[in-house]
Amino acid sequence: MLLSRLAQKLGLKLIGDDLEITGVNTLDMAREDEISFLANPRYLPLLETTNAGAVIVDEEHADKLSRALISKNPYLDFVRTVQLFAKPQGSFVGQSPLAFIHEDARVHPTAVIYPHVYIGPGVKIGENTQIFPSCYVGEDSVIGDNCIIYPNVTIMARTIIGNNVIIHPGAVIGSDGFGFAQGGPGLEKFPQIGKVVIEDNVEIGANTTIDRAALGETRVGQGTKIDNLVQIGHNVKIGENSILVAQVGIAGSTTLGKNVILAGQVGVAGHLKIGDNCRVSAQSGVGKNLPPHTDVGGSPAMEHKTYLRTSVILPKLPELVKTIKKMQKEIEELKQAKSE
Repeated sequence: MLLSRLAQKLGLKLIGDDLEITGVNTLDMAREDEISFLANPRYLPLLETTNAGAVIVDEEHADKLSRALISKNPYLDFVRTVQLFAKPQGSFVGQSPLAFIHEDARVHPTAVIYPHVYIGPGVKIGENTQIFPSCYVGEDSVIGDNCIIYPNVTIMARTIIGNNVIIHPGAVIGSDGFGFAQGGPGLEKFPQIGKVVIEDNVEIGANTTIDRAALGETRVGQGTKIDNLVQIGHNVKIGENSILVAQVGIAGSTTLGKNVILAGQVGVAGHLKIGDNCRVSAQSGVGKNLPPHTDVGGSPAMEHKTYLRTSVILPKLPELVKTIKKMQKEIEELKQAKSE
């Protein structure tokens, strides 16, 4: 693509002469026919040495380059550039005779069904959706338009998936929630008869599990992005445009508001309410409700500034204990001397 054409598509100003761009790359790895970007000031020295044919930068740093696209948000515009050059996964077209599609299922003619897919009775699959090999789609499930279901995804019965959803390999949607009642000599299983609803534009990472509701529904809101190895319990509700980073675990019946960010390995107890725009630092444990716009960290989670101060003090605790003991000893000696 000509650099001038790329600038036009992105609505950016081109500095320097035109050039045919064949791909994208990092500043240190880019060739003369590739485009890169600068968003983090720590990489500023690389502008002097990069071989990139052009760089997406803010106006402040454009004078260091012979060719540049001027952007107010270089990272976002580079993401959009990568979208233009990225080659999609998969090359199969049509609906393989090696797939099992139940006669009561309704699969749109434009949907792509790879070999060794199972599609159960009552299933509905929309336009241009792709289902890769070894996927299971249980009875009465619905998958909308333009979805991508990568290999080895399991979608259990009565799951509802909206449009433009991406589910990465190995994810399990609609497995039984962890529901048991104590009684007699053992545990009685509570049949999980609810469903899972995934709204439009959600992305679900590899080997993530989303449990079906015991009753009612587990719901993931529109635009939410879920990383790999995340566990979402039964009857959890996640608001729009939230971010769940790797190894997050959310116990049953907890509700997350809109734009919530849970960093890696955050654990959230059950039956809680996490308000809109809350942010939780990595490896934190949340055991109580969080009002909207709250930033917390630590385990148990505390206000984020308090958590940062605590983190600084924690390595000093052994020396502080020694100092306190020494001071206590000196105080006792002074008391003893005074009493004498």
